[in-house]
Order: sequence, then C-alpha cells, then structure tokens
Amino acid sequence: MDRSLLMETKPRKWRCRISERRPRDDAKCLNKMKMLQFLFATLIGVWPCGAIAQSEKPTMKAVVVHEYGGPEVLKYEEVPRPEPKDNEVLVRMIAAGVNPVDALIRSGKYAKFFGTTLPLIPGYDIAGVVEKAGAKVTKLKVGDPIYAYVMWGGGYAGYAVATEGEAAAKPKSITFVEAAGVPLAALTAWQALIDAAKLSAGQTVLIHGGSGGVGSFAIQIAKARGAKVIATASTPNQGLLKQLGADVAIDYSKTKFEDIAKDVDVVLDSVGKDTLARSYGVVKNGGFVATLVAEPDQAELDKHGIRGAPISVKPNASELAEITKLIEEKKIKPIVSQVLPLTEAVKAQEQAATHHTRGKLVLKIADEPK
Repeated sequence: MDRSLLMETKPRKWRCRISERRPRDDAKCLNKMKMLQFLFATLIGVWPCGAIAQSEKPTMKAVVVHEYGGPEVLKYEEVPRPEPKDNEVLVRMIAAGVNPVDALIRSGKYAKFFGTTLPLIPGYDIAGVVEKAGAKVTKLKVGDPIYAYVMWGGGYAGYAVATEGEAAAKPKSITFVEAAGVPLAALTAWQALIDAAKLSAGQTVLIHGGSGGVGSFAIQIAKARGAKVIATASTPNQGLLKQLGADVAIDYSKTKFEDIAKDVDVVLDSVGKDTLARSYGVVKNGGFVATLVAEPDQAELDKHGIRGAPISVKPNASELAEITKLIEEKKIKPIVSQVLPLTEAVKAQEQAATHHTRGKLVLKIADEPK
C-alpha cells in the first residue's frame, strides 16, 4: 500500500509540519509519524513499506544425530520439514521400523561405507501417507498410503521423503505400524533368497536366526516359493518358527544344526562367525551361501564346490510390490513384537542392537488414519 494513502487516512491533528529551524523536533515528529504509520498499517493488515510478512518454514519433530556415538547422541528436537524434490514424495509419517543397522550408522563406524554425513535423521523403514508429490512423480499421488525402504534414512520424524523407486502401496490388510516393519527386512530376505540364491520350489533352505526381522520374512518367502525350510532360533522362539511355517525348527542352544541340516541347497546366515564357518559343510555341491554379516570364505566355497555372496540390500519398489501381493494373499505376515513412541528412540535402538528382537520393533509417530 502507498505511504501517502496511509498518511491521508490519519486525522489531521496527528500530522507534523517540518520546520527548517528545529531539526530535533522535526526528527521526533518524523519518528512519531513512522510509529503511527506502523500501527495503522498493522491494524489494516499491511506493512508501511508494502512488504508482506513471510511465514516461517514448516517444522516437525524428529530424532537427530549431530555426532556419532552411542544411543545417547539421539536427540529429539524440532527441525525444518523436508521439501520433496521433483522425483520424490513427502510422506506424513505414521510409523518407522527400527533395525540393527540403525545403530551401526549412528555409531559412525561405517560412515564411509554407508555414505552418511551429519547431522542425520535415522530410520530406513517408513509407513505413512503421501502429503505432497514432486513434479516428476507419476505413480504416487497425494493421499496414497505407502511404505518404503528409504536409502538415506529420515524415518524417525514427523515427515520423510521417498522416491518412487523406494516406495510401494501399503498393503491394505495390515496396519501402518505393521507395514513399517516390512520393507528393509523383507527386501533383504527377498534379495538374498530370490535374487542371489535363486531359490526354487522343491529346494531346501537353512535359515539362521529365523525368529529375527530378516529370518521371519525369509521363512515365509521361502515357503511361498515352495521350498522346504529348516530354521534355527533360541528355545523361547521355537513355537514362532513353526508359526511362520518352518518345516524343521532347531533350538541352537541344545542342538548342533549340522546334525540335522544336511545337503541343503541354500543357507541364509544372519549370525556370522562360527555359525557361518560351520554352515559351508551342510550345503550340497552347487549350493549357495548368502550371508548378511560377513564376506563368505572363498576357500571354503571352493572346497565344498558351492557359491556364496554377501548381501547388501537395495531399495526396490517393484520387489516391494511383490512382497505386498504375498502379504495380501496371507502368505506373509509381519511380526511386530514391540511398539514404542518416537520419544523412546534410544530404548528402541538399544533393543535392536542386541540382535535378539523377535520379529520387528517399530516406532509409532502418529495415530493410524481413520
């Protein structure tokens, strides 16, 4: 709005006459005029100079890592809300999965390997609703319920961003909390068994750590594939192995797996060390060892005439969509053993780092949409 218009709308008695003889009084008068201008403009909703006050950028609550270290470096605070790029969607978060890798990234031990920089918001499993879509997004739209494995994290927050290559429609038959426990672990199992080992119907697979996040999905994916499943777990989790569909459940605290598992086609190892070392001998000639925590011993592979590979999971929307189909067909059911609020991220990561979580642990960030 023009300054002159503001001045003309004021009562005449508030006007000041500029004098060449009394500069101090004139300065006071000008200051009074400016103050009155400001007050008047505020009342009618404009600023004297015509500028409009800009609102601050939207913020959100998030768990942030400003320095590498133990669980105590996780800080719950107010941060700017992310803005999606052209190939991304902004997701209003309902829940985020917690994985052992979260603690590894937080520690900074593998910062170069993972390509992480500070500050960072952990969380690679997300489930929520699309709030905003970038200009180049074609498969997802505002309002879509989705879940995703996001490569660069950001899930421990009120909002996160994901690309179309990372996200898929959330299965309708499960909750957002259950969905948040699926992407990273299920994709790891899928890429180990299907992509790397080429598991097929009629084959036999030995799954170490069958009650854990990856193991629980691996059992179900293998059964859906038509394979026979031998799985190991501790005494309290023997019933879960059967519930998930394992044909043979082994209590590793009481029985050596190699006494039961013989001539298997595939081993999926999430334990490493002695367990991996003892696994080469139970694989038949031409079989495959997929390990999540180590590099296979090439000498052992050659000795037994088998193949092997370390598994490094990657986001894959099409594979996640295949997993969605299996969930909708009731062939896969996520096991969520514990749900904590975002404010208890420290406790959640401490538990996940024990590698003794039954199924998955999830952080609930917002209420399920009605």
